[in-house]
Amino acid sequence: MLPPPEVTRVSHRRVACDGAHDGLPAALGHPRVWLEIDESGYSDCGYCDRRFVLIGGPADGVDQSTLPDHGDSAGR
Repeated sequence: MLPPPEVTRVSHRRVACDGAHDGLPAALGHPRVWLEIDESGYSDCGYCDRRFVLIGGPADGVDQSTLPDHGDSAGR
């Protein structure tokens, strides 16, 4: 498996993603979606594949390439 393109560590289980990052403004990203991080400790954005990892959760500090894709498709 390949690691996700970008990993963002977060402190809350509910996060928003709009595709903005590294100088790319939100207007050029994707529609804002809300993701819920479940007991796995991470969630992947269905649009840009950014992975959100809960700080202190089971996926924090793990080699991300060993984890399967895990998205919340409710935002799509």
